Amino acid sequence: MSLPADDRLIVALDVPNVIAGLELAQTLGDAVSFYKIGLGMLTGGGLALANELKQDQGKRIFLDMKLFDIGATVEAAVRGFAQFDIDFLTVHGDPHVVRAAKQGAAGSDLKILAVTILTSLDRADLDASMIRDGAVPDLVVERAGRAFDAGADGIIASPQEAAAIRALPESQGRLIVTPGVRPSGAALGDQKRVATPQSAIQDGADHIVVGRPIWQDKDPKSAAQSILAQMNAAHSHQTM
Repeated sequence: MSLPADDRLIVALDVPNVIAGLELAQTLGDAVSFYKIGLGMLTGGGLALANELKQDQGKRIFLDMKLFDIGATVEAAVRGFAQFDIDFLTVHGDPHVVRAAKQGAAGSDLKILAVTILTSLDRADLDASMIRDGAVPDLVVERAGRAFDAGADGIIASPQEAAAIRALPESQGRLIVTPGVRPSGAALGDQKRVATPQSAIQDGADHIVVGRPIWQDKDPKSAAQSILAQMNAAHSHQTM
């Protein structure tokens, strides 16, 4: 028996082109209701794909652009994206960027999600970028708090920091969206801070983002349904 679509699962359409994205969405059918379209797809027709999935198929859309620029430019860019009836849009979590993005989204239902520290980065990567000293989880939580104070509707963070962010008073009523989620036994790819779907939900994530473990599977729909089952197991555990 197939499980109903659950918008807590966001499938990343990190596939080569729009045709592949539409084919994957068709394969997944009603098992998946929420899709992420990233920067790599933007120049290949990503906004057209977003419009097709949103308007013609009734899906929710997360546009993962990780915007970073001066305030006026971010505000203008977000205002333009808001015209496409997008559900989520990412920006970097620096307070001036978050404030500008919220101004650009004013009057729309677009949720601004702030990136804390990319889930593909560890302390060595931060050292190479001359980011100040401190344990990665501590920096993530501090950046999350500052982004919330600047008005972010939610945070992008690894599942390993979800519980600490959820414990922040500022997180009440805000979203936590976690990439870096891998089902048990799945390859890590380029992610370094990962967790299973069940543990991410248990630790306070509202949505999990999964890409390769679904679209690289020989049966993507079955893979998605397996992840949904793990998420529902987490919910059952929480309500016991």
